[in-house]
Amino acid sequence: MKIENTIRKIFEGVATRPQMFRLFDRHGQRPDKGGFDASPLYRGEWFEIDETLYDYMLNLLPPLWMRGPIFAMREFMTGSVTSVFFALQIDEAVRYFHTYCDLADSTSVESMRAAIVSRETRPVRAMSREERLEHIWSTTTDGYRAYAGDRWPKPMQGQRTVMLYGGKEGTFLKLLDTLTDDEVAAKLPVHLRHLPSALAA
Repeated sequence: MKIENTIRKIFEGVATRPQMFRLFDRHGQRPDKGGFDASPLYRGEWFEIDETLYDYMLNLLPPLWMRGPIFAMREFMTGSVTSVFFALQIDEAVRYFHTYCDLADSTSVESMRAAIVSRETRPVRAMSREERLEHIWSTTTDGYRAYAGDRWPKPMQGQRTVMLYGGKEGTFLKLLDTLTDDEVAAKLPVHLRHLPSALAA
């Protein structure tokens, strides 16, 4: 299974309440669940929410800690990784974000804050290929995404797959990371298809 280790935006736009709860555990279908440390899958993921959801999560349980407009959830997702919520002033507006930070790393919260601010202050709205793939994975329903199993060649097993429509051939699964630019565009919502490309955040 491919393990993520970078800070990465996993959803373009402001997540609604149902989207937020789905994004919390978008790796829930992973094989061997509980059989290995899943912290690298979650660590570094982030997406935008609105003020109402930020306030809801703040009042859901007493936070583990709160530092000004940043707070950490008391319940951990896995290992030392937990939800950390940010209210950040970006371009003269306060915006709200959910992130997964590894609290065993004393620099993780500040690194996350800096990465979000850097990503969201770009002068032109754009998406990198990696962000497009993460958005596709995040928004594809469980019935149309999976992990490559025993029928795939050994080196591919455990990698993420999505279902594509192949015209007369019907539907088929393809590794997420191998989608062509046309396939990526077809899987994205119309309003995101023509955003310019950007270097990875």
